Amino acid sequence: MLGDVPLWTTVLQFLAAGLVGGFCVLQWVWWRGALRSEGSTWSLALSVAMAGLVLVAGLHGVTVAPEAREALSFLHGQLVGVVALLCLPATRAFGGGGPRLRPWVTAAAVVLVLRTALWFLTFGPVDDPGPPTARPVAVALLFVALGVVVGYVVAALGSVRLNRLGVLLVCAAGVSMGALTAGILLAGRPVGAVLASLWPLPLAVGLEWLASARLRRAQLTAQRRELMRDALSAVTNSAWFHRDADALLLQARDAAREVLADPSIEGSLRPLQRDRYVADLFPAAPDRLAPHERTFLIDLGLVVSTAAERYTLTARLSRAAVTDTLTGLPNRRAVDTHLREVLERAAVERTRVSVVYCDIDGFKDVNDREGHAAGDDLLRRTAGFLRGWVDDDTYVARLAGDEFAVVVCRAPGDDELADLARRIRSGFGARVGTVAGPRLTCGVATWNPTDIVDPDALLRHADAAMLEAKRTQSGHRVFDPALRARAEDARRQRAALERAVEEDRITAYFQPIVDTRTLEVVGLEALARWHEGDSFILPEHWLTLAEQSGLIVPIGRSMIRQARRALDRHHMPVAVNLSARELHEPDVLERIDAAWSGGPWEHLTIEITESTMLRTAAAVPVLSELRARGARIALDDFGTGFSSLARLARLPVDVLKIDRSFVREVRTPRGAGPVRAIVALAEHHGLDVVAEGVESAGDLEMLVELGVPQAQGNFVGRPAPGLPVRGARPQPRLPGGLVAVEDLRPVGPRLPLRRPQLVPRPLRVVQGSLDDTTPEHL
Repeated sequence: MLGDVPLWTTVLQFLAAGLVGGFCVLQWVWWRGALRSEGSTWSLALSVAMAGLVLVAGLHGVTVAPEAREALSFLHGQLVGVVALLCLPATRAFGGGGPRLRPWVTAAAVVLVLRTALWFLTFGPVDDPGPPTARPVAVALLFVALGVVVGYVVAALGSVRLNRLGVLLVCAAGVSMGALTAGILLAGRPVGAVLASLWPLPLAVGLEWLASARLRRAQLTAQRRELMRDALSAVTNSAWFHRDADALLLQARDAAREVLADPSIEGSLRPLQRDRYVADLFPAAPDRLAPHERTFLIDLGLVVSTAAERYTLTARLSRAAVTDTLTGLPNRRAVDTHLREVLERAAVERTRVSVVYCDIDGFKDVNDREGHAAGDDLLRRTAGFLRGWVDDDTYVARLAGDEFAVVVCRAPGDDELADLARRIRSGFGARVGTVAGPRLTCGVATWNPTDIVDPDALLRHADAAMLEAKRTQSGHRVFDPALRARAEDARRQRAALERAVEEDRITAYFQPIVDTRTLEVVGLEALARWHEGDSFILPEHWLTLAEQSGLIVPIGRSMIRQARRALDRHHMPVAVNLSARELHEPDVLERIDAAWSGGPWEHLTIEITESTMLRTAAAVPVLSELRARGARIALDDFGTGFSSLARLARLPVDVLKIDRSFVREVRTPRGAGPVRAIVALAEHHGLDVVAEGVESAGDLEMLVELGVPQAQGNFVGRPAPGLPVRGARPQPRLPGGLVAVEDLRPVGPRLPLRRPQLVPRPLRVVQGSLDDTTPEHL
């Protein structure tokens, strides 16, 4: 096939070989990159074969030695076959499909192998003038191989719509095929040698043009993918700062338009069930999108839909955090925020702000009588009624339980506010309640521009006014200077009580429990006394405050610790009061055990009121555990609660303490009857009996006649910090319940003291007394 050619042909061949080799390097870089594809692989292989084919043809033109020319001619023929074989998979890769490749490759390979075999049979180039029988066969076999290749190309590209690059490559292949055919047919002539040497150039030019275009396209695709990643990251970051899903969708749409250079892209966001969303981004011609471009639009849609779901969930949680789920009204947290904003604005505008604090009287009865469903319905109807008072200057919320608040901005005078509370109460009775109840009690408190901005204080004052209205049964009350002074006194008293607890100034005084027949001391009861300066504040003035504030818990622990020390000092059994608030503590048993220091439990008596025993669910198991350890349980103020004879036998009780209200009237038939019944009940159940509040010899004599074995009271022994003895008669009290220490002088005979069932030892009697005629609980 190769022959003698002009010098310019050889130069052109070397230039073409170098050019194609350079493109091979570029394609190799492309092939090794992240965008490797089947087309790039076969394009590189075909380009390498074309470069080798042109280089061998150029070397043949400058070679003089016959043996070298013969070897180059043989190598050229083999490269022609390789190019023909590589055209088959390259066509399939470029066209995106085609017939099965194996039969065509097999057929072309067999033909080319036969043509190669002729070389060895004829011992020389079959294309050169030589044996006349070999050359026609070689030419025929070459045309058969080329026919197989052309047939496959036609079959593969027949159903494919070619673009401009495809048409260019087909035309270049056709020109090369024509030049090869002419070179074979015109063998032996100068023009035939030139055509046979230059026939690969059109195909090489078209192939490299295609490779360059694909390489450029791959680079643009890589750049676009980087832009896609950046755009996706930007939209994802914006999703954390946006709160509007529609605005985020517009940002995603604009990013898709810019990256894909397609202004026809639009977006949609559709809600689904259960607060789910689906977002779509789509162009006018979606069929033209590449797979990675479709994935990019899908990812953007996922970011938008996920963000929309998160925004909806966040909004729902935010509403739930400031909204009462039962009534739909704002809750306490929302009221606090609203009040602070309103007060700050009112401080600038110099206007007043009022709170109407509403409480449903009889709500618990509705729950107990008709069930919680009826109670919930009452709350909803109350909320619906109060919503009717909402305008630009009012704000209605549910604070907790059956308590509601109406916040009035730019509040009028106190008279108008009292009239508003009256109208709310009467309107509730007409629209929600009935003649028999429930009713609405209202308390009104007002903030003035001269006051400190304190939403909590305003709510507390309104609550205090409501409680005062409930106490006086007036229905409504305005927080006036008298209530303000009372609230300020309560605040100061609480602060003082907190300091007293912190400084351990709540001390234990011990009152004797005596045998009614022998007047021998058989035990002591620890009573808490608040030492303030040189005076003492009696429990009736701070016990309720300690219960409400929770300070009763550390006070109770202190009483048990002091009772434990009194047991070691006086060798007398000690009784300590336990409050309902202490029983609600989850670690009450551990606290009692730590305060008693693991002492002898049989010398400890825990006193609890009858109402606390029956109304506190945690009382029975806690007291049962203490009783199992050896402690005794006394039911204080017995007869004033709601015990039944059937339930008394099931309660963990060892002692019944007769309330002082019965002892005061024990010398009358009306008072003696209950005492006689309690003594009989205690004997029936095997319980001890102690009478409280013995104030005279006549009371003591009557108790002995009724069979009461033990008693305590000021007549038989007053509370004292040491071992108590009988003390002075009641002295005048100072204002605020204080008793002057210097007026407390021990008078009268001492009681005989005995330590039952304990090892005897000399006793040191500590004289001291304290006037206390009030109920001694704690």
